[in-house]
Amino acid sequence: MRVLVCEDDRDLGDEVAAGLRAAGFAVDLARDYADADLKIAVNTYDCLVVDRGLPDGDGLDLVRAQRDSGERTPVVILTARDALADRLDGFAHGADDYVVKPFAMDELAARVRALCRRRELPAATRIEVGTLTVDRPRRRVHRAGTLLTLTPKEFGVLELLAERAGSVVTRAELIEACWDEMAEPASNVVDVVVAQLRRKLGEPPLLETVRGVGFTLAP
Repeated sequence: MRVLVCEDDRDLGDEVAAGLRAAGFAVDLARDYADADLKIAVNTYDCLVVDRGLPDGDGLDLVRAQRDSGERTPVVILTARDALADRLDGFAHGADDYVVKPFAMDELAARVRALCRRRELPAATRIEVGTLTVDRPRRRVHRAGTLLTLTPKEFGVLELLAERAGSVVTRAELIEACWDEMAEPASNVVDVVVAQLRRKLGEPPLLETVRGVGFTLAP
């Protein structure tokens, strides 16, 4: 799942981005309204986390512009403005959730994940591919009854492959869904994670490479 964080406070923006990445999200970071607007135009996001007090405008204006254009990407407003009128104003402009600073990083990650899942509905919460079971809400994977220990990135890649089991998922699609703008498309980051997954999934092999195209999880 890919998230855009729009926060002009450099330290807080870096902290939020790092916390969400640690929770398994791919995160892009914008420092102002114009940068966020540009990133939204060229990328597909599962959720936006937007500060209100941006140097070139109110984050709510960004939300309203998205809603006026018909875009329904979930939005979490992240702000120090904690008055009831401010929260109501946020929801009136189309925000889906409102988190007041200071906040707990774990709670923010949980709220973002809940909004991403809500947008995906009616997606299956449990995916089974042969002897492989992917429990999406609990972020657990079992192979033939054995619990596998996966990193957040490995889980994200496997989740997408399992969701599209039997179909080829290209490297570009994996990078778009599971990495952020810091990933170099020509690098071997996807191959490294896939190799780690193959080792952890064990025998018989489930994950196949389609040379020159991408990868598929054999049903």
